[in-house]
Amino acid sequence: MRSIAWKNSSVVNVCDADLIGKTLVEGELKMHISKDFYGGDLVGEEETMRLLRGSSMISLAGKMSVGIALANKLGSPQAVRVVQGVPFLMIYKF
Repeated sequence: MRSIAWKNSSVVNVCDADLIGKTLVEGELKMHISKDFYGGDLVGEEETMRLLRGSSMISLAGKMSVGIALANKLGSPQAVRVVQGVPFLMIYKF
């Protein structure tokens, strides 16, 4: 998990720990799950939910991370994009 302040908002990037450093390819799409973007603190589900609730922009990668957001109705299953079996979800709160 990585949390940053951007302008007047908070941004949280959360991914399953085992995905850090992996590159996923699907057709023309190539995604690298970098430590610079997602790396930071290792947190549990309770802390993840606290951060997600308090953030304006959220980027999630991985079955566990996306699953936490969906289970708590923070995003829609229709908004999930799957690349090489890995789910991704972006949430913007306005």
